[in-house]
Amino acid sequence: MPSALSRAAAIVGAAEADEIGYPSTPKTALQLHIEAIKNVSEQTGIPISRIDGVFSAGWSSQLAEHLGLHPKYIDTTSVGGCSFEMHVHHALAAIHAGIIDVALISHGENGWSARATGGRGTGRPRGAPDPWDPGQQHQAIYGVAGAPSNYAHAMTRHNYRFGSTPEDFAHIAVVTRQWAMLNPRAIMFSKETNPGGGPITVEDVQNSRVVAWPLTLLHCCLVTDYGGAVLVARPEIARSVKTKPVWIAGAGESMGHQNMLEMEDFTATSAAASAAAAYRMAGMGPEDMEMAMIYDSFTITAGITAEMLGLAPRGEGFLLWKDGRAGPGGKFPINTNGGGLSFNHSGMYGMQLLVEAYRQLSRTAEDGVTGLPGKQVNARSCIVNGTGGSLSTTGTLILVAD
Repeated sequence: MPSALSRAAAIVGAAEADEIGYPSTPKTALQLHIEAIKNVSEQTGIPISRIDGVFSAGWSSQLAEHLGLHPKYIDTTSVGGCSFEMHVHHALAAIHAGIIDVALISHGENGWSARATGGRGTGRPRGAPDPWDPGQQHQAIYGVAGAPSNYAHAMTRHNYRFGSTPEDFAHIAVVTRQWAMLNPRAIMFSKETNPGGGPITVEDVQNSRVVAWPLTLLHCCLVTDYGGAVLVARPEIARSVKTKPVWIAGAGESMGHQNMLEMEDFTATSAAASAAAAYRMAGMGPEDMEMAMIYDSFTITAGITAEMLGLAPRGEGFLLWKDGRAGPGGKFPINTNGGGLSFNHSGMYGMQLLVEAYRQLSRTAEDGVTGLPGKQVNARSCIVNGTGGSLSTTGTLILVAD
């Protein structure tokens, strides 16, 4: 049976910054935020002045000031790429409690432009570690440092424990690219838009240059710019705006560890716990899901997460992509925008998951371009799972169409 929080609020709009990916001129993180916020306000018809809750990964105070807002609820939760799924959970609770009516959840990250501007708004140059971080003192000296090496450990452990292979996970990159080729906004849409774009094969994935063995380049996500924003509103408002509501049926969050060497099992994440909480709130289960938006910082991330969400047996998550179920025309679409592997990945990918889930469930996904089919699917329920850190924190949402 659903809990009292289930469907107590809805996502009523989702929009992106004016130019994402590789902008023609460098952009700041704040610029990406503001463009997306302006666009979602115009999309829904909800004026910015009506927003009374501001949720963002460390930017909420600056955003409120820049927008001229005096919010009743402020959330700066910043635990990596799943932060935005957690923000939706927190906004749902705040709306249900009667504290706020309209919540803004915003993200802006210049992962690409930071190469030119020298930083990503963290107060530290891009790539420079904090020498006092315990992970730097006790983990990096052993070579376990940075996302690729961390996720390489997860891949090799999965291969050893379950008999899987890197080639098995390469299918995830191949299928995700197939979705990207239906999305004109995707970085890897075609060779015309990017020399590395267009179709790829398992052999292409395996033969691309090694980043952290056994992970090759095409097992890894992109590095881009991205700005995105969603508005969450109480039911009365959700039913009065000009856009379609997508209801928040369930939400959950969990944390397993911070430093990779504290991870109890490299093949299991806290997504099992956050998904269980979301399913309970929604009164639904894996069998009720018709599509999924799964964080894919690396192919191994998506494969393991599918197992944690109960969408596939342990050790067999990659089969969703390998047997064609997850791809265009398949029975269980996953990452229909092209994912972090081929659409866009600015560093924290959770907002991109939310925007695509909203577009699919509100039936506003792109129609494609001349001569190509669109990527709109017919699903009415979607599980969204974000991952933060190195398989560390997770936020899970169950979203349903009106």
